[in-house]
Amino acid sequence: MEDTVLLVEDESDVVDLLRYHFKKAGFKVQIANSGDAGLAAVRSQRPDAVVLDLMLPGMTGLEVCRALKIDSETASIPVLMLTARSEVKDRVKGLEIGADDYVTKPFSPKEVVLRVQGLLRRIRSAAEEVSIVEVDGIAIDKSTLKASIGNERLDLTTIEFKLLLTLIHNRSKTLSRETLLSDVWGYSTGADTRTVDTHMRRLREKLGDHATKVETVRGHGYRFNGLTTP
Repeated sequence: MEDTVLLVEDESDVVDLLRYHFKKAGFKVQIANSGDAGLAAVRSQRPDAVVLDLMLPGMTGLEVCRALKIDSETASIPVLMLTARSEVKDRVKGLEIGADDYVTKPFSPKEVVLRVQGLLRRIRSAAEEVSIVEVDGIAIDKSTLKASIGNERLDLTTIEFKLLLTLIHNRSKTLSRETLLSDVWGYSTGADTRTVDTHMRRLREKLGDHATKVETVRGHGYRFNGLTTP
């Protein structure tokens, strides 16, 4: 079965380039030329992944991403942002509101395809595991990619879920930012480690009183301290 990617982009040359490479990689491609059209397309067509430009007519890419990530029906759909190198603040903001990855312009269309394939692969790999792990009151359901504390469900993005799962699987071990970039995002080298810090801050906010379980090990990375519930 073909995966479907929605390209939310208003520049026709960029659309044509990405459409060609995604189709070549076996994807079904949908197109939206504005932020409003992109949001409507995600809600009505449920693509497997979204490639979202930040600079769009109508709703901006940031507004579209925020709307997708606060809606439980679309929050788990991975979003890859396309940003200009000068849009550092917007890129950080996008990660803070839940974007799963980003690529800066000018970009290699093959890299964009590989990034989307990596996001989908990691989501499905996590979904194949059917056991539920509970650590100090935090329950992780790997079959549904959902987490909860007590009876309260945590509204986590896919990347936040993967971060929490990776930390819990390696609890009491310190994981470097580079290790997390590799295990969660699939990056090998050259990625900005601030991406990890941005998502970790958001994860802690959502963990509330349990945020102290995620410790910063200065100069090294992050560690989860907790005991598995029998």
